[in-house]
Amino acid sequence: MKRIFTLLFAALLLATSAFSQLRVGILGGGHQSNILETNDLPNWNDIKKNYSPRTGVHFGMVADLPFTKKGTFCFQPGVEFYHKGRKYAEIMDTTFHDTLSLNRSEFLNYIDIPLNLVLKLPLGKNVKFILGGGPYFSFFFDGYQKTETISKGGAYYVDEVLDPAVGKGPGKYTSYDYGLNGLAGFEIGRVSLTANYSRGFKNIYESPVYNGTFKHEVMGITLGVFLGKSVARAGNDRDHDGVPDKKDKCPEAAGSAKLMGCPDTDGDGIADKDDTCPQVSGPADNKGCPYPDKDGDGVLDKDDKCPTVSGAKDNHGCPYDDSDKDGVVDKDDKCPSIPGTSRYQGCPIPDSDNDGINDEEDKCPTVMGLKENNGCPAVKQEIVEKVNYAAKRIQFKFGQADIAPDSYKTLNEIVTLLKQNPELKLSIEGHTSNDGIYELNKKLSQSRADNVKAYLQGKGIDASRLTSIGYGPDKPLTAGKTAAEKAKNRRVELKVSNQ
Repeated sequence: MKRIFTLLFAALLLATSAFSQLRVGILGGGHQSNILETNDLPNWNDIKKNYSPRTGVHFGMVADLPFTKKGTFCFQPGVEFYHKGRKYAEIMDTTFHDTLSLNRSEFLNYIDIPLNLVLKLPLGKNVKFILGGGPYFSFFFDGYQKTETISKGGAYYVDEVLDPAVGKGPGKYTSYDYGLNGLAGFEIGRVSLTANYSRGFKNIYESPVYNGTFKHEVMGITLGVFLGKSVARAGNDRDHDGVPDKKDKCPEAAGSAKLMGCPDTDGDGIADKDDTCPQVSGPADNKGCPYPDKDGDGVLDKDDKCPTVSGAKDNHGCPYDDSDKDGVVDKDDKCPSIPGTSRYQGCPIPDSDNDGINDEEDKCPTVMGLKENNGCPAVKQEIVEKVNYAAKRIQFKFGQADIAPDSYKTLNEIVTLLKQNPELKLSIEGHTSNDGIYELNKKLSQSRADNVKAYLQGKGIDASRLTSIGYGPDKPLTAGKTAAEKAKNRRVELKVSNQ
């Protein structure tokens, strides 16, 4: 059996000959092994707690065979020597037993052949996260059994078996095992560090005393070191591009089968070795270089009827005419002889009411008006006079913002006037004299203007037609030195407009 290790390693090297690249490494580590047992013993739950894992080591060799050019997905077969087995220890009650303690070592050694598929994910420069797993096959190498007994009286007995029985039948271990194993860890350059787990599927022992199953379980840590660089198999595919070297016109640089194994960096269908411009895509009839486009309009000079002036592709590289120079070319300009704007397809901004003010600036675009009134017609002088007259009759309670009841009739006349002329808007301005505290005067004038606005709204005038503002003493009509002058400054002004 001890020749198996050498034979299996030779078989591993023979199997790798089918791959174009190969790395070989050595590995080793520590682990804990156990034998998972199931049986029909009635007191098994009390017995199995006396079993414990065996701590051991493993070492061997592994091959790394990439399936992809970047080595992201690999096949890693190996040959490894493994310590397996378990231990048993029990302290007995001497009231019922003649034995004080019992210690048993069940040490088994195997040659494992893992056949793992491994995924390598880059994390940084020379650092990869590796995750893999696969089946393993295992061959019994040798074993050792030792039972130590101390009697109640203190006598010590040792029973050793240096060559456990192997084969079929009670009391024998099977000559081989198989199962699944997995690994996860990191690879840094040529060094790898992984956590490993394996679980056997085969019943490896037949008890002569009771019915049961016995299966291996191992978990541990493995450190691996790959020796040297990847080796290219001579006569195969050195650049790993799928084109055999004997047919590859560029055997040292990965390429495509279409180009006989040569690379094509710019993807224009011309191998780099034949491409005058290998970094820029171009046609074959120009040796892989693009045709020039001096004016940068996307129309190649060979097809451009205006090669020095940027133009449109659908006009053979020439710009379209713009007769009125308004930035809208004639083919899209509905007013090609009159300067306009793109918003109106090359035509001037319309003036619907023909008052000389375009619709975008005219606040009354459908009614002819005056420029100084933003395109709206002037408010009738009769209405202006009525509003001004009414404003002088609006009174408030002394020192307060409340409207005096005598003013309701006047305000109702304003309501009637606004309802008869729905196009009109009204600005209500409150003013005070300079007597007293400025901030209080400002607040009082605003409140009075707001109260007038609220009254008109309450009579059905829409709020959008009304504005209110308090100026306090900021806009006096007089110097405000005499009582009469100050009285004139205390007022409400109504300004009517149609915009």
